Amino acid sequence: MIMPEKTNPPIAKKEPKITKIFGNELVDDYFWLRGKEKQEVIDYLTAENDYTKAKTNYLEPFIDELFTEMKNRIKEDDESVPYKFKDYYYYNKNEKGKEYKIYYRKHLNLENKEELLIDVNELAKDFEYYKIQTMKISPNQKLLAYSIDNTGYEKYSIQIKNLETGETSSTGVENIGWSFEWVDDNTLYYTLRDEAQRPYALKRHRLGSSTEEDRLIFEEKDITRRLTVWKSKDGKYLFMDSETTTSSETRFLDLSNPLGEFVVVLLREKDHEYSITHKDGFFYIVTNDDKATNFKLMRTAINKLAKNDWEEIIAHNDDVKLSWSIAFEPYLIIVKRHEGLIKIGIFFGKDDKRNHDVTFPEPVYGVWTGDNFEYSSDVLRLRYTSLITPVTIFDYQVKDKKLVLLKEDEVKNYNKEDYVTTRVNVKARDGVQVPISIVHKKGLTTPAPTMLYAYGSYGYSMDTNFSPTLVSLIERNMVYVIAHVRGGGELGRKWYEDGKMLKKKNTFYDFIDCAKYLIAEKVTSKEQLVVAGGSAGGLLMGAILNMAPELFQLVIARVPFVDVINTMLDETIPLTAQEWEEWGNPNEKEYFDYMLSYSPYDNIEAKDYPHILVTAGLNDPRVAYWEPAKMVAKLRVSKTDKNELLLKTNMGAGHGGASGRYEHMKETAFIYGYTLDKVGLVKK
Repeated sequence: MIMPEKTNPPIAKKEPKITKIFGNELVDDYFWLRGKEKQEVIDYLTAENDYTKAKTNYLEPFIDELFTEMKNRIKEDDESVPYKFKDYYYYNKNEKGKEYKIYYRKHLNLENKEELLIDVNELAKDFEYYKIQTMKISPNQKLLAYSIDNTGYEKYSIQIKNLETGETSSTGVENIGWSFEWVDDNTLYYTLRDEAQRPYALKRHRLGSSTEEDRLIFEEKDITRRLTVWKSKDGKYLFMDSETTTSSETRFLDLSNPLGEFVVVLLREKDHEYSITHKDGFFYIVTNDDKATNFKLMRTAINKLAKNDWEEIIAHNDDVKLSWSIAFEPYLIIVKRHEGLIKIGIFFGKDDKRNHDVTFPEPVYGVWTGDNFEYSSDVLRLRYTSLITPVTIFDYQVKDKKLVLLKEDEVKNYNKEDYVTTRVNVKARDGVQVPISIVHKKGLTTPAPTMLYAYGSYGYSMDTNFSPTLVSLIERNMVYVIAHVRGGGELGRKWYEDGKMLKKKNTFYDFIDCAKYLIAEKVTSKEQLVVAGGSAGGLLMGAILNMAPELFQLVIARVPFVDVINTMLDETIPLTAQEWEEWGNPNEKEYFDYMLSYSPYDNIEAKDYPHILVTAGLNDPRVAYWEPAKMVAKLRVSKTDKNELLLKTNMGAGHGGASGRYEHMKETAFIYGYTLDKVGLVKK
């Protein structure tokens, strides 16, 4: 390969904006980057992209090779396992060379004629970005409602396709939240967003009417709360939840009268979270009430909603976190976590001897409930995977306690027996045991190049998913490690609580201690260690970049949340007010001081940093493009080393990057190609 000629990076101009708060004077030299409508902002981002391209141009043949390898590893022509909903079987297909899925159904049985629902490739052909967020079939199964976003900004609008005539029409319903539901064949309930992208209102729309006639059902004026709407599996009730990270307030509508009034289950209470499932005239409530940190399951009759009428069904357990329940006619599904793993419990009733947990074939795995739309079914559809097992679809036969294999994703040129995965605990500096999951080729000689990945926020658990693209790293003798740091939910609610708000630094300390462990145990070395994280995991990358830059060869921060103080002080930015329960409100001095002590943008210093690759999305509504852009601009004029600092902005996408499967794979190939080069696994 021909190495690039020396290229000078773009240097952003400085226009100081000063914020005075609690005796501090915060200087933001790059606030001007917030205006993407200004040509100078686009010019700067384009210059950064050009610089990145110039510095990595020599890698393009290898990146193309990686992309082709990744593409050839998957089954490009593929079909999902059909699921039954009322009178139809539904499924989707991928076709070779096409970016998006095509959705179909068959009437009554799988031998009948195939009926096209929608071809997303056709819908997306005129757009750089196209995503369908939600699809819902009407009760009579003659209409399909789906919400689309063609910018990446997550402003969804609802379209209706008449499945008898094939005609598609716009409802005029735009800028909805993530959820909507049919309640009869002519009526939709949906959540509407405000200017800060918060789902704040519930409205009802009648097909054929103007959106100006849509009835406002509920408006949430508390800017820290967001609305969701969903329907019970038996179709009898519509639920609306007004929630924060730590508080719930659920209302329900009896769908025997879909134009009726909602009834509140329990009014909001500070630090009380609960979720509702309906079954046989009872509400089953997963709740953390009365100091049930890991939640418990309660039950109450629909006409007895007062808390003192709730009956305990499953008691609180310090070792097992109850996540949620799903109702089927014969039983409940209890999704829970124990020892870092998802457990699927089958629950027939209190003290019922038929209660049991599903047994899975590997000691460390990830599992999720799949397409389960038939309320009366005694079969549970599951999606199963591990770091070495491709996504597998099982039907669990509840009566026989038997997993029936329906499909395992085909991965070409891959044999799981050639790889090994383990989980070990790392002792953090305060004595807490932090689990890490490891995968590599059998017989690998260490120390070896290693990628360490983590997220560590919102109680979200990083489960051990298989990735066919990741094989391209592991096959080239890299070790891949997931650090299950505090702030995630792997070890229960306390694991989350111990990595948020005024304990957020535990997330960063855990990650640094995991990196030190890998080096001390000679799994890898500082010169071979790559670390990666995205979004809130990008905050983790920014924090450890400032706290322990000497430990890493390369830091990859994808759409990183790095401008903590400025963002959390600005309520007009999407998600800000809703995030105060995660990070704290910097308008309060205690939280301001703590957040300022780790905010990546505010802690950049004149010192040596490792190689750094940062990505952004111009239309990202969750982590605005200017956060990574400002971070890079400040690092450029602060760092004292000669290592590379690259910013790559997708100018036509949002938080998740490219929407098409091939384009998304190309983004991954670029990151992996750059990674492999920086740890010496690319031949020069």
